[in-house]
Amino acid sequence: MDEQVYNVLFLCTGNSARSILAESPLNHHGGGRFRGFSAGSQPKGRVHPIAAALLQQLELPSADLRSKSWDEFDAPDAPQMNFIITVCDNAAGEVCPVWPGKPMTAHWGIPDPAAVEGADAQKWQAFRTALRQMEQRIKPFVSLPIGALDHAQLKSRLDNIGKSADRSS
Repeated sequence: MDEQVYNVLFLCTGNSARSILAESPLNHHGGGRFRGFSAGSQPKGRVHPIAAALLQQLELPSADLRSKSWDEFDAPDAPQMNFIITVCDNAAGEVCPVWPGKPMTAHWGIPDPAAVEGADAQKWQAFRTALRQMEQRIKPFVSLPIGALDHAQLKSRLDNIGKSADRSS
């Protein structure tokens, strides 16, 4: 019997940094059980250069990454999502489209590394920190026994993953 593949959409406003830093490691750590996607409510139209360079440097999937609107995932031919995870506070507060299939939602807020000003070393450190925080959420997420949890248990675990990673940062 084939194991279900879970589609996960990471949302942020600009879809240039945080949601990109979630999509790539989910596709890497998900072991074929998860497919990560990312989008933004107001996409920048490009992946932040430091995000792209960091993912390439760490040999995480980056070839197909692009900044795109969440409208792509509201289309009739879009993949149906099982999970929608917001990674920035702005996107969490926005009115999202009604997603087909009523996917489970969670908020895993991460400070915006693209907003860091200063020397290049400071900017790079902000992106490394954001990626580390994202991986601290993704690794426990992909190890969840999703099929064995009821809706309330799964929602609680998703929320706790975001909160526990906040405390360990």
